[in-house]
Amino acid sequence: MPIVRNSFIRMSKLPNVKGRISYISSKARQENLYAVYETTDRKFWTELAKCNQEEFKKSGTEGTCIEARELIIALPESFVDYEPDKLLKLFTEHFKQNYGVECIAALHHNKRKTNYHIHLIFSERKLLEEPVEKIATRNMFYDENGKHVRTKKEILDETGEPRSGCIIIPKGEVYERNLFTIKDRRFKSDGFLDEVKRSYTDLINIYVRDDKEKLNVFDRNGVYLPTKKVGKYNPKAEQIKADNQYRVMWNQTVDRALVSGVPERQILEVKKNEIGQKAKASIQKSGRNPALLKCLIMTAIYALELLISKVFKMASQKADKVIEAVMKAEPEQTPVKTINSFAKAKSEPVPEMPKKSALASKYPRLTDIYHKLEKQNVAIYEREQQLANVEKEIAGAKSIFKAKQRKELQEQAEQLKTQIANMKQYLSSIVQGYGYKNVKEFMAEYRASKAEYTDYQLAVAKWEQQTGNKAEPDSLKAKLQRKTQEVKERENNRQSYHYRSDRGGR
Repeated sequence: MPIVRNSFIRMSKLPNVKGRISYISSKARQENLYAVYETTDRKFWTELAKCNQEEFKKSGTEGTCIEARELIIALPESFVDYEPDKLLKLFTEHFKQNYGVECIAALHHNKRKTNYHIHLIFSERKLLEEPVEKIATRNMFYDENGKHVRTKKEILDETGEPRSGCIIIPKGEVYERNLFTIKDRRFKSDGFLDEVKRSYTDLINIYVRDDKEKLNVFDRNGVYLPTKKVGKYNPKAEQIKADNQYRVMWNQTVDRALVSGVPERQILEVKKNEIGQKAKASIQKSGRNPALLKCLIMTAIYALELLISKVFKMASQKADKVIEAVMKAEPEQTPVKTINSFAKAKSEPVPEMPKKSALASKYPRLTDIYHKLEKQNVAIYEREQQLANVEKEIAGAKSIFKAKQRKELQEQAEQLKTQIANMKQYLSSIVQGYGYKNVKEFMAEYRASKAEYTDYQLAVAKWEQQTGNKAEPDSLKAKLQRKTQEVKERENNRQSYHYRSDRGGR
């Protein structure tokens, strides 16, 4: 199973659409420009910019006027084999057909030729079939700020002449001419970009020639947090890298929680309550604050670790009770149920032995992987308990006479922290070594496989009871085939399991 990579599509607002069009479509300004495709002429964008500026001015809104929007769509590198003009036309017309607005797009490589991508600029307004004109029913007066005033007196200077910049529109003339519709609100909606990502990801996956290049849309409503792409010349590169470290820490803790058996529902509640809602409230109140986001993520991690610890303690208590019950129990004679299979065969047709489904056949191999995850998770938990004990000792060694002891304990604590970090990273990479995108994807297949395998075992037991026959266990040959397949999968994914998507997610 190849690792599925996340698609990268970013959207930005354009305050100067004409300047941006000039930049993305100019051979003089783009080192690796392969094609430009336009659904309308350039005059459209000039009129669009003018319309947006006029509407923005009339609204009295503070800030910057948005004249259009731009998508940056990353493509698989193998797409260089397609004809640039046809490829760009396909992607541009795909957007226009879906949303009915005019576009202009350019196909680029970055300077190092490591990122093949499309810049697609689109309008939020449509051109009206017939312009809407408003005719002045009386003389109309506008001051130097373009504001409509009621009387001529309001625009006159001390000499009785109109002030510089003021405008008078005589009765019967056009004072307003609209060429465009109002802005389409769906382009501002929260779900628009996700919708576009899914649409373009499906389109890309039709044309990839290798399944390993197929893309996936990162689920923002899922348990994981997306990591952000760090551009080569991004002034906030260091801030983004630091932010990504905390996001990765959260994702690793999610993997541990899933392996431990914490319900996905509870993980989502922690993410929503401790990160999503608090971050949204903070942004609305005082804008974006990267430092606060790190604090929110760390608080959420502590909450998850508490749930993990609770699961471990419950499992330990349950194991103690089972041992105690076994020790107290008296040996009982298990009744043997005999079946006259020969007589039964005479009266009823012998049922066919149940067949194992493809998913049920995977269960033994998936169980091996799950046991590796469990073993690693237990080892991490034990290290964390060691660290907690050492930190307690550090807190107790406060006197100046215990300075040497405190220093040794601090060094021990740092070593344990490094070990734990490395062990967490390895836990998350175990499933990637077998071709899974993350632990959540593996656990979903493991649980489904376990359910089908259990159904198969019950069906076999029923068949044995009905026929008196004994089903053969997995042969040594089957086990060897499974191990060979496992080794082959690991080899196929050896180069790719270290891959960590830099396109908006894991």
